[in-house]
Amino acid sequence: MKYQDIFSKAREASRSFDKYDQVDELLKYLAQQLVETDNYSSLLAANQKDLDRMDMSDPKYDRLKLTSKRIADIAADMRHVATLPSPLGRILEQQIRPNGLNISKISVPLGVVGIVYEARPNVTFDVFSLCIKSGNACVLKGGSDAQYSNDAAVALIQSALEKYHINPAMIILLPPDKEATTALLNAREYVDVVIPRGSQGLIDYVRENAKIPVIETGAGIVHVYYDKSGNFDKATKIINNSKTRRVSVCNALDCLIVHSSRLIDLSRALNPLADANVVVYADERAMQALLGHYPADLLKPADENSYGTEFLDYKMSIKTVDHIEEALEHISRYSSRHSEAIISEDAANIELFINRVDAAAVYANASTAFTDGAQFGLGAEIGISTQKLHARGPMGLNELTSYKWVVRGDGQIRE
Repeated sequence: MKYQDIFSKAREASRSFDKYDQVDELLKYLAQQLVETDNYSSLLAANQKDLDRMDMSDPKYDRLKLTSKRIADIAADMRHVATLPSPLGRILEQQIRPNGLNISKISVPLGVVGIVYEARPNVTFDVFSLCIKSGNACVLKGGSDAQYSNDAAVALIQSALEKYHINPAMIILLPPDKEATTALLNAREYVDVVIPRGSQGLIDYVRENAKIPVIETGAGIVHVYYDKSGNFDKATKIINNSKTRRVSVCNALDCLIVHSSRLIDLSRALNPLADANVVVYADERAMQALLGHYPADLLKPADENSYGTEFLDYKMSIKTVDHIEEALEHISRYSSRHSEAIISEDAANIELFINRVDAAAVYANASTAFTDGAQFGLGAEIGISTQKLHARGPMGLNELTSYKWVVRGDGQIRE
């Protein structure tokens, strides 16, 4: 009964929400509050309590960590969301039928959005800003590893909501225990959709146990294919940025596929990775090319487990191929359909790669690190959807809406 009462409050908040004209000012106010000295100091202190409980070698540590810059970036994303047009009330289609009926397809909120996520306190702010702007209430189920950070974030958000006389139940944070997860996944009468953010294990658990619709934000098993015609300077920068910009995020490179003709300059292309102490799991041909040219303690032979793995760490595998078709086959077999890239100057190969690779984001001569809602101009993101129904890729405001048909008549009846 306790959870039914909680979910009922979120449902009522979403149904009665009508202060759309105040949302942008609310978001700008909250962004300013985030960077006020007392508030961000409190957030950092709460975050440090979470960090103190986690091993620094845990791949989730970097995702959990807040810094002054990361808080400033969250505030900037929130301000950006405030500048975006409302996704609601858009006429997606309209027609007047021969019988005079005026039929319109109009965008509307999803309603109540549930989020199950792990050590990502930034998600709390991103989800709220996108949900409130799109007229949705959000019910958050964070992990125990970010409990203090999430508590502090939601308290700050609810304080801002109260200042603007908006129902604070537009955002609800559930307890960080399994019972709360189970209750959320079964809240059929109250929650319209649930979105998991985290490891493949978390995503699988939500998909397999939810009684409400799920939008999968899949794990990122990311490949970059260094083609025969690839530009060396571009390759060096793209490989390094894709792998080392932030190793703990889902758009980070996991497997470099290299054309055999490029083995001759592979070690030079990987010099920045060696400087960053990236462990490389190389297949036999790549191993021969790297022996004596890449730090021995960072070079290991690849096995079957080296592929199809989201490392979330300073680790990467290498697969050598003799033709682009082999690269495409490898990606098809091991990809999580998140982000895939080709480095090539061959226009035909680029178009073949773009057309054949099945992924939410496909890159030609650019880093996979750009798979991000803010980088795509969405202001922020609620996740990277790897499925094909409703939404795919970075999910922003438009992806948090559904639609309804509005039919206006003048007494027509159907014979």
